[in-house]
Amino acid sequence: MGEENLAGTFQHHYGGAHSICIQAPGRVNLIGEHTDYNDGFVFPAAIDRYVTVLASPRTDQVVRAYSVDFAQATEFSLSQIEPSKEAPWSNFVRGVLVQFQKRGLELPGANLLISGDVPIGAGLSSSAAIEVAVAETFRVLGDLEIDRAQIALLSQAAEHEFIGVKCGIMDQFISVLAQRGTALFLDCRDLSYSAVPVSEDLSIVVCNSAVERRLDSSEYNRRRSECEEAVKVLNQKYGGIHALRDASIEQLDAVKPQLSDVPYRRARHVISENNRVLAAVEALQAGKTQEFGELLYLSHRSLRDDYEVSCKELDVLVELARLAPGVVGARMTGAGFGGCTVNIVESKDVQGFCDSVQPAYEKETGIQCPIYVCRPSAGAGNCVKC
Repeated sequence: MGEENLAGTFQHHYGGAHSICIQAPGRVNLIGEHTDYNDGFVFPAAIDRYVTVLASPRTDQVVRAYSVDFAQATEFSLSQIEPSKEAPWSNFVRGVLVQFQKRGLELPGANLLISGDVPIGAGLSSSAAIEVAVAETFRVLGDLEIDRAQIALLSQAAEHEFIGVKCGIMDQFISVLAQRGTALFLDCRDLSYSAVPVSEDLSIVVCNSAVERRLDSSEYNRRRSECEEAVKVLNQKYGGIHALRDASIEQLDAVKPQLSDVPYRRARHVISENNRVLAAVEALQAGKTQEFGELLYLSHRSLRDDYEVSCKELDVLVELARLAPGVVGARMTGAGFGGCTVNIVESKDVQGFCDSVQPAYEKETGIQCPIYVCRPSAGAGNCVKC
């Protein structure tokens, strides 16, 4: 929906004009999957798909929110914020506001209109985008003293404590701090980061398997527990192993007899993936695009075989990409069991890539494959159309 239509919808619901318009981007992770909650390294880019929030302040303690995408309204008081079963999308809003309150920050009441074109359930982090967009909206509405890194941490805490998914920091961090035209190399332990330019000769092409992501919170949290089991055994032998980020493949192999097969393979993925991220950043900075692409393929294989979060449709998309014109590399991206693949494609060959992959995927699976050609975008802020 265009900005003019959103403004009209806001006027219709609330009887007045909005005072601010904030957007926060979704993201695609180029490489570094399931490493963030293991204190590891990730290399995401924000994409030019956004959650947009139009808002105006209220003089009472009421928050009214309307979701354009779900065509549903909800209302609650800031004095008593409870989860909603009737409007589950609003729990991302409610959870963020609880985190502001926990930090002793005084919130205004507000009228909110929320809309987005980040595909839901595709692994492009629509949940982090709504959390960050809402957090930035209230930061501006309330003129709150909180820095941008804290906005990311607050949004992550909302997902942990209110939604119940123990996600890492990557999704929220990139949605806040992304820089246009770059991917962000992020150390998830100390939150140090650096922006790495992505050449305009390369396009980030996201292929949606149209299989809604099925890695639910129980499976996601199980993977975390399996990683923690490996950390416990590694720390008992070596000491100083606080997360898989601290261990080497050689150390993991040395404790293999003390681990069952599943925790061993989960840890092997995470440790090797951290190594791949470091190598990928170096390759991209050096202009070694083929080396960068091969690391993406290796990442997908590890996610498929060791972490076991791929699915048939994602595997098909990666193999079809290998055969398409101009492809540098491809892998599944996001939590897994559905969602999207990320493909690095020479910009001059993007149309040929789409013309190759879309019909072949439909022939193989019977499913149509939406494709999003993306450029790395900036993080949360004023809507560019306002």
